[in-house]
Amino acid sequence: MDRSIFLVGIGGFVGSVLRYLVSVACAAWFASPVPFATFAVNIAGCFVIGILFGLSERTGVLSPEMRALLMAGFCGGFTTFSAFSVESVALIESKHFLELALYIGLSVALGIAATYSAIAIVRSF
Repeated sequence: MDRSIFLVGIGGFVGSVLRYLVSVACAAWFASPVPFATFAVNIAGCFVIGILFGLSERTGVLSPEMRALLMAGFCGGFTTFSAFSVESVALIESKHFLELALYIGLSVALGIAATYSAIAIVRSF
């Protein structure tokens, strides 16, 4: 159990740092009330966790320790549902209701589609 906690922490650190770097890059590229960085990492994170889940399910290639490192740690640190929630509240408070609806709808729909697609890709091999 102690090793798994350490691996989740390491994965979370790497995922969180990468999420921060994506946020910095998106802030430089986009001037918009829509939180593109959070949107991008949530969709990418859903796809990555789908690939990892699919690989683990199909081949058993991921040990429980690797699942802890990559799925719980890295993907958990990289994806940002808490940031998604607070940014949604900010869109509400700034009365950007159309952007809010698009952000929530597309994040959920594309996140599920990315996860499903990744699992389907891995299952097809």
